[in-house]
Amino acid sequence: MLWPVLTRWADNDMFGHLNNAVYYQLFDTAINAWITTGTGWDPLSTPALGIVAESGCRYFSELHFPQSLTVGLAVTRLGRSSVTYRLAVFRAGQQGDTERAQPITALGHWVHVYVDRTSRKPVPIPDAIRALLASACVTPD
Repeated sequence: MLWPVLTRWADNDMFGHLNNAVYYQLFDTAINAWITTGTGWDPLSTPALGIVAESGCRYFSELHFPQSLTVGLAVTRLGRSSVTYRLAVFRAGQQGDTERAQPITALGHWVHVYVDRTSRKPVPIPDAIRALLASACVTPD
């Protein structure tokens, strides 16, 4: 799954590049936007919530405002109540150059554990979300 993103003025820090925390926002947005658009899931009313249990990011090159980016997402593990994602951030290709691969600027991982909204105890991943996640499963390297 590929999710297009535009950087914002507020994403830059005092060093003139995207602050490290912004990458986690990009990951969170790509994952949840994909799930909501792919399933119709409403995070404000669903009885099961995907809570972040673990995350990490490796940075390979700087990004800045203004830039068009792409966040790539794959599922590397799909359990009963948890899912592990692998994410990559790329600079978007230039106009007419969408077929050429762009270098990875950051590589991340993200684990969601699905919990009951009220009790916060783990629950099975909802069927509609599980089906979407299964469609993005790859073998981890």
